[in-house]
Amino acid sequence: MPIMSNRPLSGLLRGSPFKPIQEHMSVVFSCVCLIPPLFDAVYREDTAQVLDFANQINKLETDADKLKSTFRLNMPKSLFLPVDRKDLLSLIADQDKIADSAEDIGKIFLCRDMIVPEGIKDLLDELLEGTMEITGAAREMIEQLDELLMVGFSGREIAKVSDMIAAVRRSEHNIDDIVHRIRKALFSIEQKLDPVSVMFWYKIIEQLELISDQSENLADRLLLFLSK
Repeated sequence: MPIMSNRPLSGLLRGSPFKPIQEHMSVVFSCVCLIPPLFDAVYREDTAQVLDFANQINKLETDADKLKSTFRLNMPKSLFLPVDRKDLLSLIADQDKIADSAEDIGKIFLCRDMIVPEGIKDLLDELLEGTMEITGAAREMIEQLDELLMVGFSGREIAKVSDMIAAVRRSEHNIDDIVHRIRKALFSIEQKLDPVSVMFWYKIIEQLELISDQSENLADRLLLFLSK
């Protein structure tokens, strides 16, 4: 289910600057949450639902872009925080790239009728599960920013977030292994498939891999916060 808040972002900026970042991440995560049902519709060859889910992803990505732009326009020039303004701007940009990758996947299915090759279906399910796991973990990290601020980026919250960062990195390593296996499986059967469809399946796999890479980038960004 898409996650949206009715609170105006300008109001959020008067409080913690992390609130709009968390708001943005909720919308980004909503984009990713629509990828598994999108693929389920592709498996069932339900064209109407494929188009519906792909269009929902596009709309949410647009919502995320608007939140990002509003955050940039309303961000104070100076903040009395243990985090630099430019780091916060980089953080929300990293989050937005996740939504961009989800949108790129949706656009492929909007443009082409894709049939999932049987030889990669199980691995694709494994990749989708891993993608949801790592993106969910990244969102949980972002949700901890307020707690870190309250304790001055010190104490037990540091250890908690550090454990989350380590878990995200382990998940990303696991996804790298899945991606290697799915590419190998697709390569083994690509001569039996339509060449153009093969090209697009490699692109879809690449975008799913990018989501995990971008989630790890968020972990690295938070690690930078903790080290300052």
